[in-house]
Amino acid sequence: MICWDWRVSLNLFLHINRNLIFITGLSILILFIALILSKQINLNKIALDLTNNNVTNVEISEPKFAINNEQKKIYITAREGNFLNKDEILLKNSVRFKSNTFSIETEKVIFNKKKQTAQSSSKSLFKSENTIISSEGFNIYDKGNKIIFYGNSSIVLKWN
Repeated sequence: MICWDWRVSLNLFLHINRNLIFITGLSILILFIALILSKQINLNKIALDLTNNNVTNVEISEPKFAINNEQKKIYITAREGNFLNKDEILLKNSVRFKSNTFSIETEKVIFNKKKQTAQSSSKSLFKSENTIISSEGFNIYDKGNKIIFYGNSSIVLKWN
């Protein structure tokens, strides 16, 4: 009988340990899942905050300017703009210069509205009727009468 009582108490001890191990494991699993979900919620909040900050950093939405001279007008458009100082504006995202004779497309330009100049150090594409110029930047000065292209540049000329 002593042997039988000892087995019963051992089985009871193992049964209690199984329940204890199961409850402890389940508690740890629930805490782990709760921790992951809370981190995911925090990451989503941070991503949302970053998105909101990007929207609020834009001072001019869809800016439009023009460079005027005696012979032509060059219209400038972009998706975003920020004032750098009283005269200079940083134009970003799909910046386009358009006149009757050419167009230039790039991603970032510093436009000086007082001097009527524009400078870019990002990849640019110049297109006219018979010419395509791809460059790493440009400088428009002399009220749009002169354009200098910077960096590695390539030019394609079409003959009619």
